[in-house]
Amino acid sequence: MLVLDGVTRRYRSGEVEVQAVRGVSLTAREGTLTAVMGPSGCGKSTLLTMAGGLQPPDTGTVTVAGARIDTLAEAELYQHRRRHIGYVFQDYNLVRILSVAENVALPAELDGMSRRKARAQAREALASVGMDAYADRYPDSLSGGQQQRVALARAFSGGRGLILADEPTGALDSESAGQVLDSLQVLVRSGATCVIVTHDEAVAARADRVVRMRDGVVGEVTGAAA
Repeated sequence: MLVLDGVTRRYRSGEVEVQAVRGVSLTAREGTLTAVMGPSGCGKSTLLTMAGGLQPPDTGTVTVAGARIDTLAEAELYQHRRRHIGYVFQDYNLVRILSVAENVALPAELDGMSRRKARAQAREALASVGMDAYADRYPDSLSGGQQQRVALARAFSGGRGLILADEPTGALDSESAGQVLDSLQVLVRSGATCVIVTHDEAVAARADRVVRMRDGVVGEVTGAAA
């Protein structure tokens, strides 16, 4: 589902060039949960944004669902990302004036799907994370853990095969974090591929594989899916 091959990414800060990611290769198979860990500034979030097509690598290739997304034109990239990649942020990124179901349906509607079909698809995704009873509520009426599960449903709605999550439990208490991880594992068991960036060893303990980064490179890789 995801193949990163020798990707690098550099930034400039004034006269200083920072090598955020240095020739990293990583494969994530269908139906697996991979945790990417490491200290702040090690390149793990940059790696995730390249995997999701939010920024291109300077060198190397990124393949998602059989397509080299680093070579796609902008319009093609947007379409491929909407159909195959779900991105989950720590701060949820839900639209406050839209209901839960409307939030989850929004990407499909932007992709041209009819409102009726997109809403039906959204309710199926909400059911998969145990949030279908909240479909007509608004984000501000939900707890942080519930909002994050809605964000997961939005990422997975339409059967997107790749879910990328950047510290999705970082702002949650342990009970809410556990519920979010339970929902992630349900999606993985249904065939989704998930890559999650985290500092939390308890989160990593529930992954099939743990990839540890330092100074822009992959160090240790552990787990059955390694």
